[in-house]
Amino acid sequence: MKWLNLTSIDWLLLIPVAILLVFSLATLFSIDIAVFRSQLFFTFISVAVFLALTQLNPSVLKYYTLPIYIVSIVLLVVVLVIGLETRGSVRWIEILGFRIQFSEILKPFLAFCLASYLSNIRNSSFKSFFKPLGLLLPIIFLLFLQPDLGNALIYVFAVLGILVIYGFPFKWFFAGFVAWLCSFPFFWLILHDYQKQRILTFFNPDNDPLGTSYNAIQAVIAVGSGMLIGKGLGQGTQAQLRFLPEQHTDFIFATISEELGFIGAIAIIICFAAIFYRLYVIIKNSEDEFSRIFSILVLLIIFIHFFVNIGMNIGIIPIVGVTLPFMSYGGSSLLSNFILLGLLFAVNKRGRREVLEIH
Repeated sequence: MKWLNLTSIDWLLLIPVAILLVFSLATLFSIDIAVFRSQLFFTFISVAVFLALTQLNPSVLKYYTLPIYIVSIVLLVVVLVIGLETRGSVRWIEILGFRIQFSEILKPFLAFCLASYLSNIRNSSFKSFFKPLGLLLPIIFLLFLQPDLGNALIYVFAVLGILVIYGFPFKWFFAGFVAWLCSFPFFWLILHDYQKQRILTFFNPDNDPLGTSYNAIQAVIAVGSGMLIGKGLGQGTQAQLRFLPEQHTDFIFATISEELGFIGAIAIIICFAAIFYRLYVIIKNSEDEFSRIFSILVLLIIFIHFFVNIGMNIGIIPIVGVTLPFMSYGGSSLLSNFILLGLLFAVNKRGRREVLEIH
């Protein structure tokens, strides 16, 4: 296939990704064969999209950053109007029998738009600092209306992270933090009751062990009960007997920790560490400002997902509904992860060969 040029792909990055997929599919198979088949289908689709995006000329996509942003806003509005309601949230649209979560799929493209903007600014003025924050506000507002606090936090931390790394004056971040503290009462008022309860019970889990604290308590029990080598794949009582809710999505790490033990959990963490290292190598060898900034955003997004999800599973972060990249069940999340990697390799085509030669 002459049209498919694979020389731009960093295989040392894809190896740990493939291992995570194997862990995920094996765990999903042990939980529910129907879920396994669905995720396997999503995996094939995501890999196909990934391969197609690696062949993309990023300069073409950079020309359409404003239309991409506008379409993103429109799609998030459409979700609120015709989306499917599940457990009090309106986050999905059903197309041809598939449920699509646009807040996940839009993430890589909005990161692309932000990288394009930051790579073209001439100076670190306050206007340059405030513009991406201003453009972020409509997205966060629409995500709160769904509500989707987890993805809203991912967007906020990713944008703030790249602005810090870009080198804007610290005093502007401090001023923003003070402003946020002053507006916290308003922020608290717009949170849904279940979101408030999750935050409150995080500080006092024993307050409602059969209600809002239930998921967090069961996740910690699952992680701890796995001991060193686990109970065996498909043998975890918390996951298999459904004591642990969402064992195939938000709490798949707890499921693996129970069934494969400390060794399985550490293996997953090592795979993510390998991914972060390879992303660092790609960032270090980026040939231009745009590819460097976008690569940093890819690292930030995957790391924030990883940190928040693992934190939720071991009880150090309130439950906010964030998936574990390449592992949690869900076609939209998996597709979003592979779109990130596809765009990453597309924007770093010229520097890929040098990266592989050096390392």
